[in-house]
Amino acid sequence: MQPDDLLKGRLKLRHLVMLTAIDDQGSLMRAAEQLHVTQPVLTRGLRELESLLGVELFERGPRGMTPTPHGRAFLDHARTVVAELRQAGRHMTELSAGTAGTVTIGTHLAGTNVLLPRAIAALKAERPRLTVVVREATPDLLTQDLLAGRLDFTLGRLVPTEESRLRQHTLYQEPIRLVTGVGHPVLSRGAPALEDLLDYPWVVPVTQTALRHELEDALWRRGLSLPENRVECTSILTLRTLLRETHMVAALPQLVAQQDDQLALLPTALEMVGQTVGVTVPVGRVPTSTAQFALRHLRTAAARIRESLDTAV
Repeated sequence: MQPDDLLKGRLKLRHLVMLTAIDDQGSLMRAAEQLHVTQPVLTRGLRELESLLGVELFERGPRGMTPTPHGRAFLDHARTVVAELRQAGRHMTELSAGTAGTVTIGTHLAGTNVLLPRAIAALKAERPRLTVVVREATPDLLTQDLLAGRLDFTLGRLVPTEESRLRQHTLYQEPIRLVTGVGHPVLSRGAPALEDLLDYPWVVPVTQTALRHELEDALWRRGLSLPENRVECTSILTLRTLLRETHMVAALPQLVAQQDDQLALLPTALEMVGQTVGVTVPVGRVPTSTAQFALRHLRTAAARIRESLDTAV
């Protein structure tokens, strides 16, 4: 195959859509269900694409369809093309809708308690017809959706990444604090030692999150580890209720706990890194006008939060 062969009309958009669906679902059957086509149609489309490229794109195994090295490389390009076409469609829709439109934001904990609601309130006051979609998920899933064009940007804690297709922008620095409910017996001890807090059950992030890794590292540096008596949780509503109604302990972004009068910030030191809150955007993808509008309001709200955090220190 020559590099320009893909531009001669044999490659169809449906090939790229089918390819990404197979990778997302891990099987032909589930991908066919997602695309509302029959499995033979999907199989035929995959064979057409493999014939055009002259390589095998997937291997079948006990765990389903796994991309080959050629498949993984071509998938990166396919996802970029599909994401750009989604973005183009949204651009056209926004131009037709005038001041209406949609911005889709992916989030995970940091920034969702104060920053995002303030920014949304401000932008809705200015553009009432603009639809804001907020999707919460673990960072790994948010990254997938961002690269696929299903999100305009993500908001949350920024950690170092080797993903060259993403760019991070810092909004503010927010400390991570140990938190309990206001009725927790440990509050009578003044500044309890970290070792004493481990005698209580904890609510911790799931293993796919940076905060979980950093929490484990912070404990490891002091020769400690998370208690076996713990709950792994991604729901902030469930986490808050557990802290309020039990004697559990959690590590949370300061603003998440600071806005709840039923939660108490402990003075116990927790040396951690990666306390940067910001947005992540795809490299090379032109943001829609609504995404730019939302980012502007996030920056404005973040500036006020920086001032409040500086005052609280």
